[in-house]
Amino acid sequence: MKPRHKRMAMIAGGVAALAVSAALVLSAFQKNLVFFFTPTQVAANEAPQGRTFRIGGLVAPGSVKRRSDGVTVQFVVTDTAQNIPVVYQGILPDLFREGKGVVTQGRLGPDGVFQASEVLAKHDENYMPPEAADALKQAHGNGLNAAQKTLVVPGSGR
Repeated sequence: MKPRHKRMAMIAGGVAALAVSAALVLSAFQKNLVFFFTPTQVAANEAPQGRTFRIGGLVAPGSVKRRSDGVTVQFVVTDTAQNIPVVYQGILPDLFREGKGVVTQGRLGPDGVFQASEVLAKHDENYMPPEAADALKQAHGNGLNAAQKTLVVPGSGR
């Protein structure tokens, strides 16, 4: 091989290796990327189906119900415009309360119930996750009243 061909082969090999590494990094990044949605966005079907995402808002007053197994909890996350029912199996954070800010991570089931794998509660009376605070401000800014609507999934019988 001539030196010029060797150099071209080395450059081509380097470019190929770089392309493969970039593809692997992007693939890993995309699998671990988790987006945030408000209850209004979830109700408008803007959230991805079959993918993990976060939903944030307030725990609706009077909505927390514990099942008899002691570890499964049902509650409703609201942005005062829409309600999303949530089911979580596990130990809730100590600061989890009705009427307080919460961010849950999980997947939306075909029945319209959000199956949470993680629940995060706000840490003091002045803090709310920025995404949840923005969502509440936007819901109030759009002239939506406090009348609450519940997500209804077509064909689910709910």
